[in-house]
Amino acid sequence: MSDGCGCGHGHGETAETTATTAASGSGSTQTMTAPAPVLTDLREDQINVSPIAAEKVRSLLEQEGRDDLSLRISVQPGGCSGLRYQLFFDERSLDGDVVTDFDGVSVVVDRMSVPYLNGAVIDFVDTIEKQGFTIDNPNATGSCACGDSFH
Repeated sequence: MSDGCGCGHGHGETAETTATTAASGSGSTQTMTAPAPVLTDLREDQINVSPIAAEKVRSLLEQEGRDDLSLRISVQPGGCSGLRYQLFFDERSLDGDVVTDFDGVSVVVDRMSVPYLNGAVIDFVDTIEKQGFTIDNPNATGSCACGDSFH
């Protein structure tokens, strides 16, 4: 799939899920494509986490066996475009952190990263091509070819 900017990370693409069903007795298959769940309350004054991403975070936290962790999302200097995202579990609460609850999952953004992440959408994709969290960030004016950093 092309995403317009050439990095291959799907910024601005509409997520879709594909289901294949077998026709009764005919031995043929029919492929139906339906839109994936989409955020209905997109906020531009904070970060957004899709229901699919929140469920994946919840699942990972259950595997960790800890209920004191939050998903921390930050922007750090680095990468070939100047800035890169970091997503990790954290039990710390730092001065100036912005904490938001998404379907029971606590997401923390440090005060220095907030301006870079306002309006961004964190999603989780699981396809034959890739699996992982994606960030669609309207504040990113460009990214490198590998897609690991932005400016």
